[in-house]
Order: sequence, then C-alpha cells, then structure tokens
Amino acid sequence: QVQLVESGGGLVQSGGSLRLSCATSGRTFSSYGVGWFRQAPGKEREFVAAQGWNSGATVYADSVKGRFTISRDIPKRTVYLQMNSLKSEDTAVYYCAVNPRYTAGNYGRTIAYDYWGQGTQVTVSS
Repeated sequence: QVQLVESGGGLVQSGGSLRLSCATSGRTFSSYGVGWFRQAPGKEREFVAAQGWNSGATVYADSVKGRFTISRDIPKRTVYLQMNSLKSEDTAVYYCAVNPRYTAGNYGRTIAYDYWGQGTQVTVSS
C-alpha cells in the first residue's frame, strides 16, 4: 500500500506562486514515477507533471511548461510542485499519484497510476 497526502494549496492572485507538497508513505517499487494531475469542475482529470523517482527525469504538460517545476526529496519521500506565474485556468484540485510501472508511454495516463492522494485545492483569482 502507498499513502499520499497533498498540502500547500490555497488562494493566490494571477501571476503569483504556490508550492504544493505530497508526502508519501508505505511500500516502494523498483521503478516508479510520481505525478501531479489536476481536475477543474466539470472537466476530466489532466496530467500536469511527472518524475521518475530514481532517474529524476521530468516531463510536463504543455500548458504548464516553463511555469511549473516538479521535484523530489528522496530521504523525506516527498514530491513538490512549484507553480509560478499562475493563471486563472490553473484553478483546480491538484492530486499527486504514484505509477508503480513508470514508462515513457504511460507517464501521463491516469490509469497507470495506482495510488492517489486526496487532493488540494488551488484557486487563482484574476
């Protein structure tokens, strides 16, 4: 079992910044990735960013490229999402998740992630 708890969400003005944290616990896997997804009201859950836990390699959705940065603290088993230059369209519930069989082909697919946090709300005012 893997447990994930997101924190750091809140209300911020457009152009501002937030840093989300995701504390993980439980079992680990030989090769896995961590990801951030978001879901706005009435919209499907969409991929934001992902990182291979061992390799450190990152990948981003085009919508956040250059503005968001995913990182990890290995001893703390914590993953972060630094969000800069926030826009109103970034408003959503943000989820972290673990993909136990991380590949270049499945990093952005929700079905590849077996474990999810409860989400943290990010609201960007304009």
